[in-house]
Amino acid sequence: MPLTNQTKNQHLMWRAGFGPAVEQLADLSKYTPKQIYKALVKASDKKPEYVNVADDYLQGLYMGIEEVGRQQQRKELTADERKMVQQKNREGIRNLNIFWLYEMVNSSTQLREKMAFFWHGHFACRNLNVFFQQGLLDVIRRNALGNFGTLLKEVSKNAAMLNFLNNQQNRKDRPNENFAREVMELFTLGRGNYTEHDVKEAARAFTGWSATIKGDYIFRKNQHDFGSKTVLGKTGNFDGEEVLDILLQQKETAKFVTKKLYKFLVNEQVDDAKAEWLADRFYKNEYDISKLLEDIFTSDWFYEEKNIGVKIKSPVELLAGIQRMLPMKFEREEALLLIQRSLGQLLFYPPNVAGWPGGKNWIDSSTLMMRMRIPQMLDEKDEFNIKPKDDDDQMMGRKDANEDPKATAMKSLSRLNKPIQVDIDWSLYTKNYESVPRESLLANITEILLQAKSRVSPDLIKQFSDQTGRENFIKTATLQIMSTPEYQLC
Repeated sequence: MPLTNQTKNQHLMWRAGFGPAVEQLADLSKYTPKQIYKALVKASDKKPEYVNVADDYLQGLYMGIEEVGRQQQRKELTADERKMVQQKNREGIRNLNIFWLYEMVNSSTQLREKMAFFWHGHFACRNLNVFFQQGLLDVIRRNALGNFGTLLKEVSKNAAMLNFLNNQQNRKDRPNENFAREVMELFTLGRGNYTEHDVKEAARAFTGWSATIKGDYIFRKNQHDFGSKTVLGKTGNFDGEEVLDILLQQKETAKFVTKKLYKFLVNEQVDDAKAEWLADRFYKNEYDISKLLEDIFTSDWFYEEKNIGVKIKSPVELLAGIQRMLPMKFEREEALLLIQRSLGQLLFYPPNVAGWPGGKNWIDSSTLMMRMRIPQMLDEKDEFNIKPKDDDDQMMGRKDANEDPKATAMKSLSRLNKPIQVDIDWSLYTKNYESVPRESLLANITEILLQAKSRVSPDLIKQFSDQTGRENFIKTATLQIMSTPEYQLC
């Protein structure tokens, strides 16, 4: 039986965004996937504005430190100032998290935000300086649909990444190889497509790349190695940008990025022939991200049944998707961070430079139960009694909150009032079912909410739903379906 436009379009909106919004449901059967994709592209044309969540205290303090630096004096922060800086940075990153999740839920620029979310994992970076983090977010959101080469170069000059990968310690005669290694292994070529010698030589090219305390890129000429280097068979007096160009000239870079994107957008099980075809076009189109996305989302094979409802939603996708379908307001927005943390994906805190592994790694016995509790918990003001797990990799070996600002932040989250207070606006959602006969309601709700075929008996859903009235049934059946294992898939 051929798939309907509604099924195909729901598939598209989950992969090219964070699921259909409740106000879009009526249009999903009216248009073809190509028409919907064209609308997604048009909506994401507008470049995002720079987001500044750093408060006045931090901006004033850092401006003063920079001014002292220009006068070649040394500014030492007092213990109280250091404590205040840590607190303000934590608050800033919290606000940045909430802002971005809000954009994922409410913005019409779904394609841009979804791709920025992909690049957030690809260029994974953990840094407790809010200026650095908001600068990196700006880079990936602005370039999310542009040119991969431009994105790579801007990320590589970003203060968050330079500091996270220790390039501020990379100096002539004392090279630090961390940055060069990760650029090759995780951002471009992939493991096995370069040698240790290539890493050592590339590291010399990146010497002197650094940033100011406010996050502006700076080239420290006296720390740069101007000697001849040989990288991937090419020899010259290369600087960092020239090394990045050499990496982009390798077809392995196009293959590596394309395969990773295929797993993110299409299927964890990669069709090698299709990935090879996409990578070849990506390379010939000079790393144009938009053209690669068009090749994927307008192809017939993207909409084959084997690619629909087979991906496990990441925690952020799950949380954003629920809110797009059921508009809601949290009494305390910090609860959104606690849910992310409990499910294993806190924005701006990837486990390491390789990012979140994804796929089946999202699911274990505790997170699956937590995932299936969320819809009921939000509606019934259920008590949030699951303690976020310490991840030693995320804590970087430090479990003491006094040593790690991140641990302190997590400790503050655990003090949130329980239960979580959420106000759901059901009006737009229930309106979609006004013309649906009562006997067809459950099938209609299931078709809208699930991409995977449900293994849960309709009779069981009805048994646990409130059948005292039409609206009550729609609400409770919706929450029951959202609480099934199949809702974890898109």
